Amino acid sequence: MRSSCFVFVCVAAAGCSSSAAPPKPAPAAGQNAILWGDLKPVVSVKELMKYMIDPVADNIFNSVGSTMTKQSVTEIVPRTEDDWDKIRYGAVSLAEGAYLLKVRRPFAPAGDENNSQGPDAVELSPAQITAKVERDPVEWNARIEALRNVALEALDVAKRKDVNELWDVSENLDHACEACHRSYWYPGEGPEFYQKLEKRLEQFRRQDSRGTAVPRPR
Repeated sequence: MRSSCFVFVCVAAAGCSSSAAPPKPAPAAGQNAILWGDLKPVVSVKELMKYMIDPVADNIFNSVGSTMTKQSVTEIVPRTEDDWDKIRYGAVSLAEGAYLLKVRRPFAPAGDENNSQGPDAVELSPAQITAKVERDPVEWNARIEALRNVALEALDVAKRKDVNELWDVSENLDHACEACHRSYWYPGEGPEFYQKLEKRLEQFRRQDSRGTAVPRPR
């Protein structure tokens, strides 16, 4: 009796096992993983640049340079491991942070229209920038990739501790940043642009000489 019960249990278990769905295979390496949750921006592009992108980029910008006195010219270059680490911090943060610009977000905080008002405006409004990006998202992503590529270049140079190439990296970073700013922030750097900018600077100088606080041009 005990033997027949044992056979029955084994047969029943085998039947259940055969009817159960086989376990799903683990995703193969290289397949696109599903992101757990959506990326939700906290700040605008303008704030992201001011409080994150610009400060970490300074780790690269400020790593090389020169100071001049009446007696001599002193080169600023990384000399210690801490100096190179600072460049690595900037390069990694910039490479990763650049992709946050791919997350759709406002271009400026609510109520901030940039210097886009009046006949002497020197900046595009957030709405104008948004429209430009929506017309040609390929350019926006290309600008982001250009910035990221310079960050990766800086990381490689820091690994090799190549001071000479670091000067080139700093210049490349400046070009990547300014190319994006000229395309999206300023309405074109032609003669008219500089005339308007000089007009605002002159206004600032006059107001400042009288001790009246005015916003500084960016």
